[in-house]
Amino acid sequence: MVTRLKLPGVIAQSLIERDHRVISPSYPRGYPFVMDHGKGCEVWDVDGNRFLDFAAGIAVNSTGHSHPKVVKAIQEQAEKFLHISSDFYHEGWIRLGESLNDIAPFNEPAVSFMTNSGTESVEAAIKLARYVTGRTQFIGFLGGFHGRTMGAVTFTASKNHYHRGFFPLMNGVTHVPYPDPYRPVLQSLPGEPYGETVVRYIEEQVLGKILPPEDVAGILVEPIQGEGGYIVPAEGFFPALRQLCDRYGILLIVDEVQSGMGRTGKWWAIEHFGVEPDIVCAAKGIASGLPLGAMIARKRLMKWPKGSHGNTFGGNPLSCAAALATIELIGSEYLQNAAEVGTYTLGKLREMSLRHPSIGDVRGIGLMIGIEFVKDRQTRHPDEKFRDKVVDLAFEHGLLLLGCGKSVIRISPPLCITRQEVDEGLEILERAIYLAEEAC
Repeated sequence: MVTRLKLPGVIAQSLIERDHRVISPSYPRGYPFVMDHGKGCEVWDVDGNRFLDFAAGIAVNSTGHSHPKVVKAIQEQAEKFLHISSDFYHEGWIRLGESLNDIAPFNEPAVSFMTNSGTESVEAAIKLARYVTGRTQFIGFLGGFHGRTMGAVTFTASKNHYHRGFFPLMNGVTHVPYPDPYRPVLQSLPGEPYGETVVRYIEEQVLGKILPPEDVAGILVEPIQGEGGYIVPAEGFFPALRQLCDRYGILLIVDEVQSGMGRTGKWWAIEHFGVEPDIVCAAKGIASGLPLGAMIARKRLMKWPKGSHGNTFGGNPLSCAAALATIELIGSEYLQNAAEVGTYTLGKLREMSLRHPSIGDVRGIGLMIGIEFVKDRQTRHPDEKFRDKVVDLAFEHGLLLLGCGKSVIRISPPLCITRQEVDEGLEILERAIYLAEEAC
């Protein structure tokens, strides 16, 4: 029987009260979890309560909490030097660039610009695309999330509160529907795959009536939407999109901040769809928890001169050391584990959905899985309150989850998770669903 914890504990409550006095209220804290330490897929709060982590710090802790090989790499680097700035060189930075070149999802040399976060990787991609093409306009997707700095947040279109109070945003971004097969918004032609419908809409309606193609620098898209609902795009989308970009000389920029670094059982989610992008934005799982990102581009595109873009902490030696250890672990162990355990988890969740009419859809690839809760399977009306209740109840029974989209729970554990840990977590999740159903 799954035991209900008494949360928050005394120490956690005290720390939360202190936090409220000195930390910005803009952070979207979900529930009162105050972490003390973690190992692998397990974490403990400051009151000694144990939890399974199905969130991985928003898909960041790719190798699990405090993997000994990652910790050792950080410690060894820390004994040498912590910082030198991007005005100089260090071997770890170069080795990381070489590793990213080896795994880049296009068949030509890659050059990387190291950043501190996903949003900074997106900003770098925006600037490079404008510089190299000489064009000013972009196309983004409804439901997309690309960060919160001014350029990135302009592309972000998953919730309007990301924009509220911050207008005017960066100009030059036009949004179109994402090819969501569960909630399509466009009408397909007879026999036309819905993914191709979306690309036809871009070409006929957006490029045909709003944006001259010769003014469009790039199309920025998540291969699998993250914060927007863990949405796997409809059939035919990426091949048609790649062809569209090639026809008009538009750069295809993929935001792999959440979906990349082995989360889907391949290095990059775009590899599941048989096309090659021009620019990749990476972060989150790249360094197992240390702040690091990268904008990875085809070498022929990196034409900007010295000083046209830069930063102080990009290529930080500690983060590079953590990233090198992370890439080695993912390549040797966790790519395969993400694929195999992800398939197992999807099967268990789809079986679970047969027992719960509240589950409208289960979708995903590898260990990037979404569970969408609905009020009615026929209408597919999202049930946000029910989803939130399940997340809270799961926490009270020892499982960390995060929501996304309107009424989706994301399953994004560390890539080292075992089937036994999956079974334990899903037992808690189903208990939470039963309790939420009883309360309704």
